[in-house]
Order: sequence, then C-alpha cells, then structure tokens
Amino acid sequence: MGWITIILLTLLATTKSENQTCRVIGQTGFMEFSKEGDLIIGGVFSMTSTRTVVDNDYQAIPYAYCKKWNDRELKFARTLIFTVEEINRDTKLLPGVSLGYRLYNGCGSENLIRAAVEAVNGEDSKGCKSQIQALLGHSSSGVSEDINHILSPLSIPQVSYLSTCACLSDKKLYPTFFRTVPSDRFQVIGLVQLMKYFDWRWVGVIYSMGSMYSERGTAEFVEEAIKEGICVEYRLPYTKTSEKKINTIVETVRQSSSKVVLLFMSLSYTKSILSKMENYNITGKQWIGTESWITQQDLASVKRKSILQGAMGFALPLASIPGLGEFLLDLKPSDEPQSAIIKSFWEKFFDCSFSPSNTSTMCTGTEDLKTVSSDYTDVTNFRAENNVYKAVYLVAYALQALLQCKDGSNPTTGKPCVSKNEVQPKLVLEHIQYVNFTTQNGAKVSFDENGDSVAQYDLVNWQMKEDGSVEIVNVGRYDTSFPDGKKFKLKDDTKIVWGGNSDEVPRSVCREPCPPGTRKAINKRKPVCCFDCFKCPEGTISNQTNSPDCLICPPEFWPNEKRDQCLPKPTEYLSYKEIMGAILTGFSCVGVFLSLLTSIIFLTHKETPIVKANNSELSFLLLFSLKLCFLCSLTFIGRPTEWSCMLRHTAFGIIFVLCISCVLGKTVVVLMAFRATLPGSNVMKWFGPLQQRLSVLIFTLIQVLICILWLSTNPPFPKMNMKYYKEKIILECALGSAVGFWAVLGYIGILALLCFILAFLARKLPDSFNEAKLITFSMLIFCAVWITFIPAYVSSPGKFTVAVEIFAILSSSFGLLICIFVPKCYIIIFKPERNSKKHLMGKIPPRTL
Repeated sequence: MGWITIILLTLLATTKSENQTCRVIGQTGFMEFSKEGDLIIGGVFSMTSTRTVVDNDYQAIPYAYCKKWNDRELKFARTLIFTVEEINRDTKLLPGVSLGYRLYNGCGSENLIRAAVEAVNGEDSKGCKSQIQALLGHSSSGVSEDINHILSPLSIPQVSYLSTCACLSDKKLYPTFFRTVPSDRFQVIGLVQLMKYFDWRWVGVIYSMGSMYSERGTAEFVEEAIKEGICVEYRLPYTKTSEKKINTIVETVRQSSSKVVLLFMSLSYTKSILSKMENYNITGKQWIGTESWITQQDLASVKRKSILQGAMGFALPLASIPGLGEFLLDLKPSDEPQSAIIKSFWEKFFDCSFSPSNTSTMCTGTEDLKTVSSDYTDVTNFRAENNVYKAVYLVAYALQALLQCKDGSNPTTGKPCVSKNEVQPKLVLEHIQYVNFTTQNGAKVSFDENGDSVAQYDLVNWQMKEDGSVEIVNVGRYDTSFPDGKKFKLKDDTKIVWGGNSDEVPRSVCREPCPPGTRKAINKRKPVCCFDCFKCPEGTISNQTNSPDCLICPPEFWPNEKRDQCLPKPTEYLSYKEIMGAILTGFSCVGVFLSLLTSIIFLTHKETPIVKANNSELSFLLLFSLKLCFLCSLTFIGRPTEWSCMLRHTAFGIIFVLCISCVLGKTVVVLMAFRATLPGSNVMKWFGPLQQRLSVLIFTLIQVLICILWLSTNPPFPKMNMKYYKEKIILECALGSAVGFWAVLGYIGILALLCFILAFLARKLPDSFNEAKLITFSMLIFCAVWITFIPAYVSSPGKFTVAVEIFAILSSSFGLLICIFVPKCYIIIFKPERNSKKHLMGKIPPRTL
C-alpha cells in the first residue's frame, strides 16, 4: 500500500495551483452521490466489497469489479446525506451558507485511496472544481491511515466515524485525523476492566491476521491486561483462507483451561470464523466481543447458539436520531437516478432487475423497503450511524466557528475574518480542534489533544432463544468522562445470561487465589497468573488473599491452625488447677499436717525422757521450720508476680537455713553430750542452750543478709520465657542475680555438708545417743536430693523447673521429718516402755569414737 500512496502523492503535487487541471492515472469515476453547495464535504465509503481483478493476460489494461454489496456502508452514506440536509434546514447553524457533499465509493484498499484522491481533487466529468473542506471516512482503520497520509500534507481535515485503531491518535503521524468513534485504547481498557470486575484472570484471544484494527487492538489488550494481572493463555491468529488455522483454533479453544475467549476482529472476519466454527461442538466458553460485531444480530443462528449464547462486549451507545429512520426507508431509485449503486442495491433487496431478464422479475422502483430485512433497513438501533451524524455536525460547527467575525477578526483564532468564498481546508482544520457542541439529538462532541472524543460504551449481553434469534440486552455502561472507579457500572436488577448456559459467573483463572494462611509465589516457567501457593512457615501468617509474603507474628503471639491470624500465645505456669500442681499442693499440706501432728505428740510428751534427751527446744524449733518448709513450697505454685518471685526464693533460703541450723545444733549437742560424759570434760558449758540459740540465730542471720543483698541489687522478677516453646509462653520467675541465687543455695549446701560430716562422726556413739545416726541418714537424703536438683533444675523446661524445685523442697523436708522424728514418735506411741530414763541410760558397754 505504501507505493500506491507515494504515487498518488506525486500525482497530487500538481494541485498546488488552482488554475491547473489534474487527472488521476487509472480508474476514475468513484463518485456516487453529490450535491453542490457553498461549502463541500467529502466522504469515502465501501458500498461494494470483495474486489476481483481481471488482468487480461496483461494484453490490455487490467480492471477490477466488485461482487458484493455492503448495506451498512450505504446506510452510513445516506446518514451523511440526511445530516447535511438537516443542517441546511437549520436557520441558526451556518445561516446563509449551504452545505454540499460528494460521496465516493471504492472497492478494495487501492480503489478507496483513489476515491479519496478524486475527492480531494474535486473532479467530475467537467474537470477540477473547488476543493472539499473536509473528508469523512473511512470505516476501516487501515484505509483511514493510508488516506490520512494523502490528506495531511494538504492540511485537509479527516473525520472518521468508525476507525478505532489507537495508532491513529498519534498526532505526529496523523496530524489532520479526527474521529467521533472512541479509540480502541478506551475499548481495550474497558474490556480489561470488565474482566477484572468479574475476576476473569485467565483468557484467550483470537484475532485476524493482516488487520490493523485487530492486530494492534490485540497487542494493546495484552499489554493492558498484564498491567492488571490478567494473563493471556493463547493468542491465535485467523485468516479466511487457511483451513489449518481454524482446526488449530478449535483444538486450542477446546483444550484450554481458560473459560473466557476474546474475539477481537472486524465484522467480516467474525462472520467468516463463525461460519466455520459453528460446525464444531464448542461449549462452555464465555465469549467476549468488540464493538465491531457485538451488536450484529444477523450473526445469530441455531447452530451458533452454543458459541454466542451469553456473549458480552462493549457496543457504541444507542442513539435516537429523529427522522433518520423514515429518510432511510423512503429511499427510491428515482431519488438518485444517476446512481448505479442504488439500482444494484434495489435489485439485491427485492430480487428483481431493472433490465429485462428471464430469471428475475422487473423492478418497478416503487417497492417498499419496509418489507426488507437487512442492515440498511434496521432502523430500530442507531449506534455507528450516530457517529456519522456527529461527524457531519463537527464539520458544520467548525465552519460556523471559522465564519464568525467580530471587530474584523475571528473570535476563536484572532485572525482576520474570512468569507465563505475564502474558506480553505487548512482554516477548517484549525477550528475543528476547538469544537465543543451538542447535536440536536443531545450528543456531546469534543476532542482531546489526540483528536479523540469522549468514549462511551454500552455493555451488551446476547440472550438467544430456541429459534436462534437473539435479544441484545444492555446490561451496563462504560463512560470515560466519569472519575476512576466509576467509569464501569452494571445496571441494577439486570439479568445476565452467561456462556455455556451457566447460572453463575464463569470462573476463568489459571490458579485459584492463594487463601489466607498461604503466600503467593511466582513460577518463572509459567505466566504470572499461574502462580504457586505455599503454606506460611511456622510462626508466620498471611491474612489477605494472594499475599506475596507471610508476616511474622509478634513474640507474644502465635498463628492459629489456618495461619491466617496471630493469636495471643497461651501462658503456662504451675497452677493449683492442674494435676501436677494439685499433687504437689497435696503433699505440701500432708507435710504440714505431719509436722503439726508431730509437734502435738512432742508437746503432749514434752516431759518424757525421749523428748527431753536432746534439747527439746531445738526439736520444737526444727518442727516449726519444717512446717514453714512445707508451706514455702506453696509460694512456687500459681502465676508468678513480682512479690511472689522475691518471696519464694528468699523464704525458701532463710527457712531451710533455719531448719539446717537446728539440725546442726542437735548434732553438735549429741557430740558435746558424749564428750561431757568423759572424765574431766567441761565442754557443755561452752555449748549450752544459750549458745545453741545463738548459733541458730547467727547461721540464719547470715542467710538473711545474703538475701537482703540479693534483693537490693538484682532481685528475682516475673518473666515471659519464649525460648523453650514457640507456641506458648512460660511464665516463670527469673533469678535476677544468678550469683545471689547460687549463694543462697551454696550456703544451705555448706551447712548441710557440715551437719552431715558431724553426724557421720557421731554415728558410732553409744546407742543411748542414736539420734546421730538418724541425723546422718536425714542429711544423706538431704544432700542427695539437692545434688541431683542442680542438673534437673538447669535442664527442666518451663513449669517443670518449678516442679523440680518444689519436689526437692518437699523431699528434703520429708527426709528430715521422717528420719529424725518418726522413730521417736514410734517409741512414744507404740513403745512407751522404751521411753524411760533407765532405757536411755541402759547398761550398754561404753564405746569410743
């Protein structure tokens, strides 16, 4: 096509001078309808199509003829004529100026360009006439592009009513191009928003090869879809001639996982592909159409119901143009007696002939078009026709603005005024870009910096019947004049029929969204929509669909089972309510009871020899300290608090020192008593009752001092331990100062070891003083318990640490109680005859250490 454009531009170079005549080499005579006026509008249409070239074996000049008639293009041409006549009747618009028109027909791209050249030259049978002021056309984006390459150097404005390719918005390449139909850029954005609204993230596209409208529109769609996270599973080209292509398309559509198919092609290609696909059983798909074919009811048939049922797409908005329907249907061949095309259409509509023929009836020219069903006679819906209507008004309002004069200059441009005889296309071009008006049917027309008008679309839905007919229902609206977020809107209470006879909105996704509790991961070997979902790792959550990352819960929280929210971690501590806590509490109470019972027994028998034998005062003090030891274990049970943490360790340390001091005192008394029985010994005066009390007090005060230093420097405190368990919090008492804690235990250990050594030394004293053996055994138990306590305490987790400490306290306390006091209670209660001074001072041979 490029070489044709170059040749034509070369030929047009002779039009610089108005006095020169001009001729187009090759076929001429493309003008079909014309009317003279003060100012002329040109138009190029494809009222005939399917061009066939006859080359005459290159022995004569080749020529071409057309075999098919395009009812729709005739309708566009007649709409232009109707609009010009309506403007001429308007006394307010262009008063004193009559508009004329010259409408040209071309079959095939080459002839259409030649028709445009003829329109520019204004040539008729009498030679070159005055130029057209603007050219309307063409329907095809590719043809409009080639025509504008001719018009731009001549500064002639071109207004298309159906060329939608977004490429034509480039003002550097097409400076004189305008259009009253929205750019495909807006339709593509609308289609993407439609798919986003219904969450169709996985779609297929079928487009026609060699078509600028289809190829560039598809490329724009894919680019815009990717921005919105919509993936294209396949992009299939279609040609009318390749049977192999249609088989590939059918197999791909059948086997694809996507449920939504976008058919992005012109009407002629759509008719072609549907005529072939109807022979295949293709079901369960939601078809999306473009404005080029989505409102064409003649596409519907019974065989295509499985394909087109529920089809959706954006259509040019419905419009009401008063008088146009009657004008179109009132057409008679006599209205255009010189037009061979009108006669050809008439013969096609009524299957008759204006020439005598044996096969057809004669046409009278008075037949009624209302009895014919075709694109031309369909006057119930005006969509694309409204764009033709607006295009003519656009030129008229531009001329109106150009002819305005105030104080010797034009109000719009400030340039000198011009008369209707001085109007040039270049001046019209200057004013078109400033036009902003409303037509008689309420259509608003204005342009942006790219020459594009405001985009408005109806969302339509195909609802087919059993007989194959279709009702195209308006179910929504897309209007770019509205703010973002409100441009696309469905009508309320509108029933939508979905593809595949589905009662619900079809799901078309490569992968279902990752639910909360998982994270979305892109698979590099697949499209972005075919992502993978991985469960959030331990300790993390995701609370949104398709979350790219999992969030780490705060330290005090832990994920639930679904890992979609962080819940507060359960706290764990040794409680009275749990079994282990209850058992330990029970043993503690038993210990207190046994200590109390022993105290009562000793108190009731305090005058007996066995009670008085080894300092009854220390025995009662020891029993008192054992009660405190048992009670002390209770401070370790329950929720740790600041006071309980300080109390449990210090009370434990002081009470146990008191207890061991009493045992140590009793051990020393045994040794001193034995030494006192030896001849010449006077040791008892150095360790009498006063000294025994003082020793217990001093030993205990030392521990009190250690505890005071511990509490004043770095005391124990409640702590949430989250190291042992990830899913729960251990409430425990931190030691604060480890030195203080181990100093307390170490001091107890030293006293216990000293007591053990002394008792061990006294183990072979005479039987009368056998308490030393009992003390030795009790200290052996005591030391064994606390030696094993250390590794168990360090290694036990959580509440078991506390349980180990309580067990050590109770075990050592029971060891002291049982080993020291149970034998005496046994003698008091069950062997009272042995509870006598005579027995205690029995005739037993003296023993030495």
